[in-house]
Amino acid sequence: MRISEDNKLEKIIIVGDRVLIKPKTARDQTKTGLYLPPGVQEKEKVQEGYIMKVGPGYPIPADFGYDEESWGQEEEEVRYIPLQAREGDLAIYLQRDAIEINYLGEKYFIVPQSAVLMLVREEDL
Repeated sequence: MRISEDNKLEKIIIVGDRVLIKPKTARDQTKTGLYLPPGVQEKEKVQEGYIMKVGPGYPIPADFGYDEESWGQEEEEVRYIPLQAREGDLAIYLQRDAIEINYLGEKYFIVPQSAVLMLVREEDL
């Protein structure tokens, strides 16, 4: 089975308050024309990349109560407070909180929502 570019992230499920970010390609030349060795851009404290997948959010604890009627009922599904980030947003995030993974030869970062400093959203996407 060959995984196409469109659905290669389809099977990934991001957990909780985390987002999956594909880093922007680093420029190897500065604005003044100096060429940077590999890895210099990656050591910056703040990085940017595109959000590819978003977790469900922050879980809300279930309120079970103590009334007798709740004994015969099934447990509720877990509810979540959704995240601000959406797929396709450009995220500015703290590198120190990011966890690097390689998936199908591509580099991604799993970043908690609290490490995302700013989002740039194109409404036309």
